[in-house]
Amino acid sequence: MFHRIGPAAYKPDLSNTIALAQASGNPETGLHCVHIAGTNGKGSTSHMLASVLQASGYRTGLYTSPHLRDFRERMRVDGEMVSEEWITDYVKKHQSIFEQVKPSFFEMSTVMAFAWFREMNTDIAVIETGLGGRLDSTNIVSPALSIITNIGWDHMHLLGNTLPLIAREKSGIIKKGIPVVIGESSPEIRKVFEEKARMEDSDCHYAEEHIRLEIVRHGLLDETMRLHVYRGECLWLEDLECDLTGSYQLKNIRTIFQALDLLRSGLRISDEAIREGLRQVKTTTGLRGRWQVLSRQPLVVCDTGHNEQGLMEVTQMLESLPFDILHIVLGVVEDKDLDALFRLLPSGARYYFCKADIPRGLDAIVLKDKAGSRGLSGEAYSSIAQALEAARKQAGGNDLIFVGGSTFTVAEVV
Repeated sequence: MFHRIGPAAYKPDLSNTIALAQASGNPETGLHCVHIAGTNGKGSTSHMLASVLQASGYRTGLYTSPHLRDFRERMRVDGEMVSEEWITDYVKKHQSIFEQVKPSFFEMSTVMAFAWFREMNTDIAVIETGLGGRLDSTNIVSPALSIITNIGWDHMHLLGNTLPLIAREKSGIIKKGIPVVIGESSPEIRKVFEEKARMEDSDCHYAEEHIRLEIVRHGLLDETMRLHVYRGECLWLEDLECDLTGSYQLKNIRTIFQALDLLRSGLRISDEAIREGLRQVKTTTGLRGRWQVLSRQPLVVCDTGHNEQGLMEVTQMLESLPFDILHIVLGVVEDKDLDALFRLLPSGARYYFCKADIPRGLDAIVLKDKAGSRGLSGEAYSSIAQALEAARKQAGGNDLIFVGGSTFTVAEVV
């Protein structure tokens, strides 16, 4: 599967997905949903939106990837994961078509999720793309709303080596007559979105132009952040509370409010439901690994940010915290752009190099040697657990331990 072995598992067309969907009775047909793409933030945005829709009383499906510990994390209805029995029954029932089509892991998972949502009679589902958009397996849906959170540098070998090319792939989720919310953009990116929207007779709504946030209280180690939300110059919600506290969540919250403003034309979403949904995203949806505090003595924080844009946000947050010494437990995948990674990481930190327990993980000793050549010093460990334990032993009372570099590194500590 792509997330374990990389590009070798990527299937750049929709033929397999369409064949599987037909064999499952086309469960995507009539699926009322919101479709979300983007380089960063699409997972958090998906979970926040699902939490608000659930608080509004709708039976809400949520399809996201990758999972951290349990495959079933990818498919939830009202926060509850699909059962093991349902998955095994589905696989047994469709095994012959799987053997015939030879789908990728993600293609199979996507159609399976749609089939479960139909069986569970969801009122609405929030669907996160896996990679790209135009040729992503999820792109067989006809959503009520499309969302593109942002465009950044990731998977260039598959999506393109310029931001406009990547944006063109992501903009493939824009459908005929369906409005699209753009979370962040730049002039060169906006041109791509506008061109695609004109082709599809779709309206683009830019969150950064219509939604403004004013921070009331935001400490990175607080349980929640508090905000005033404005639509234009008019106050929409005063003293809103959100339990996702990473600074980068501000952009995602802005995107969410632009989406909610549009969804309200067809759904009953009260201000109180928005408050309730954003106040308990993690409890409602099971979201983990986004600027998550694992312990406070010593202080240990993890985050799944793994590409250049995501790691830049994370390092800025780390630098804003008080500590005596920064300890970084670092594990990455083997196709990572290490030069870009090392440019972002602080040279004064102590490093604990490790490898996630997947085939795609970069060997810890190789990572240590390459980091050392760029002035980042530390030791290599045979597992993430050993690396974190060593960091805990060496950390003083006022030190900070950060665990990251890959979703798979974080998966082994949450």
